[in-house]
Amino acid sequence: MINVSDKAVSKWECGNGCPDVSLLASLAEVFGTDVRVLLSGEINKNESEKGKMKNLKFYVCKKCGNIITSTSEASVTCCGSRLEALVPKKADESEMLSVEDTGGEWYISSDHSMTKEHYISFVAFLTDSSVQIFKQYPEWNLQLNIPVYRYGKLVWYCTECGLFCQDVRRQIKKDK
Repeated sequence: MINVSDKAVSKWECGNGCPDVSLLASLAEVFGTDVRVLLSGEINKNESEKGKMKNLKFYVCKKCGNIITSTSEASVTCCGSRLEALVPKKADESEMLSVEDTGGEWYISSDHSMTKEHYISFVAFLTDSSVQIFKQYPEWNLQLNIPVYRYGKLVWYCTECGLFCQDVRRQIKKDK
């Protein structure tokens, strides 16, 4: 598949030689892996995802703004850089998004600065079994509507300050 002789492959398998560096990308493609895995010689399988969507991991590329998610640990690269899963910081009172029940929908907004250099690039709403991601853009006001759920978690990413989260619960009114 990569145009090398069976003798060359036999040498590699017996530990009497190694593939030329120029072949590593092709070998990784043939085996459906990446070059780092080939070089390390280890295959680290992730634990099967047993958690809830509320534990979703977010990766954001600083170069292009790409948003990548995973339900368990993952090896993620974008624009030639390895990305680490962002750890959400619990928003304090001044950082929280505004959530208003408008009768069947939550209206979510923020007074956060939305300049070209400093803005919220996405907002996600997570429940135990689902996620909704809303892309945001610089110089737009953050305003969105989502259906009311009993509870969930809002997660958002600020290009300067990082990943934040806050819990959201529906207020149930009791008649007396």
